[in-house]
Amino acid sequence: MGKTLLVVLGVLLLFVLIIGGWAFGSYNGLVEKRNLVDQQWAQVENNLQRRADLIPNIVNTVKGYANIEAGILTSIADSRSRILSPNATPEQKMDASNQMTNAARQAGILNGGGILGTGGRFLALTDTYPQLKSDQAFLRLQDELSGTENRLAVARKDYNESVTVYNTARQKFPGVIIASLTGFQDKPFFKADESARKAPEVKF
Repeated sequence: MGKTLLVVLGVLLLFVLIIGGWAFGSYNGLVEKRNLVDQQWAQVENNLQRRADLIPNIVNTVKGYANIEAGILTSIADSRSRILSPNATPEQKMDASNQMTNAARQAGILNGGGILGTGGRFLALTDTYPQLKSDQAFLRLQDELSGTENRLAVARKDYNESVTVYNTARQKFPGVIIASLTGFQDKPFFKADESARKAPEVKF
């Protein structure tokens, strides 16, 4: 009887060790994937903040040549403050970025929605306003924004890929069990605003 009890206890102990190792491995895997998402988001955020400084500067330069509606300027200022807010969630910053993109498109700064649309090409403002061709500040800012758009596009792609890996691991068995017990939540994708997919109609 005593020998049988030892065997049963041994089997139970082995079962507990297997379950514990499985849970430990799943938890650590989720932590690693979540940390990678956070790391990739930091890169997105750095470029969002740089973009939030560049677009208003370009708008201020263009204002010397074109009449930009007050509502557009207000929208850009509001979205910039939300992007730079330390208390804003990633979802709020993504929404603010979409707002700034749309406002910049309406101002004629971006075509095709910037990094969230179809390529981030600049409108030919210099064709409409030839004086801009000699405005070194405008040309420099345009080049800087173009580079930032490209870096942000790459950072957004890397972020979304890491979110896919993390969310998949969190939703699949056995990760879903560990995630529900330990508070792991799905991470949001950085999606384009639907209106950013349409070519803007710019009127000056």
